[in-house]
Amino acid sequence: MKLKKIHLTFIACVLFVVIPDLSSFAAKKHKVTCESVIFSDSTKVKRLYGKGVHDRVLPASTAKVMTALVVLDRLNLDDYVTVSSKATKAQPTKLYLKPGEKYKVRDLLYAILIKSANDASIVLAEAVAGSHWKFVQLMNAKAKKIGAKHTKFSNSNGLPSKAAQYTTAYDMYLIFRKALRHRVFREAIKHKYKTITSKAGRKIKLKSHNKILFMNWKKKIYGKTGYTRAARACFVGTMQKGGSTLIIGVFGCPKRWEDVKHVVSYYGGISL
Repeated sequence: MKLKKIHLTFIACVLFVVIPDLSSFAAKKHKVTCESVIFSDSTKVKRLYGKGVHDRVLPASTAKVMTALVVLDRLNLDDYVTVSSKATKAQPTKLYLKPGEKYKVRDLLYAILIKSANDASIVLAEAVAGSHWKFVQLMNAKAKKIGAKHTKFSNSNGLPSKAAQYTTAYDMYLIFRKALRHRVFREAIKHKYKTITSKAGRKIKLKSHNKILFMNWKKKIYGKTGYTRAARACFVGTMQKGGSTLIIGVFGCPKRWEDVKHVVSYYGGISL
């Protein structure tokens, strides 16, 4: 009987040693498809993962994070701004705003951060600087002030442009970290849905482009998406881990959400 117990114990020990952790193995085998990735603990100022963090990339609609920052610096949230004819000619995604309509700054910020409305970003830009072109100069000046030295914007919404427009994952991390200091920005990126109303009473329903909010993940990552054919899929977002604020930015992605989930899970030790 004693020999039998020893034999069984030996078999159990062998099995314990030779059976690998298959989930860990699968995570290690995942190949990050995004052109550029940054994942950092911004509270501890610690890089958790990086891939081409200083490589030049197209921002697409993540440019609207900078648009929001400049607007928050210069306009009152409850002031009304007027839609110009020029703003209505923006390419989709947009709200199909009408010339002469008036909306609160707060609501148009929700529109650019939740639905990525290109017409709303132009309305805000014109309200701040008088012209779209002058607003872009403010965006670029703000980028330099933040330390995003390898970024240049050519418009307020990230749409394709003949003029040079680029950023880096590291620069966008700096810009997004700055934006997180504003409560209205933090609130906006958490919304799955939101309804905004014009001064005349026209209601527009917004639905977030951040698909993570609609996925069955254990934890949510809140942020701003971007996509153009040239830029491919982009995202910059945040989540909490204990007392730390984590920020992830991915650019030029064939498999955006798969890469985000892998990087956060594997390098952040967070089960999603």
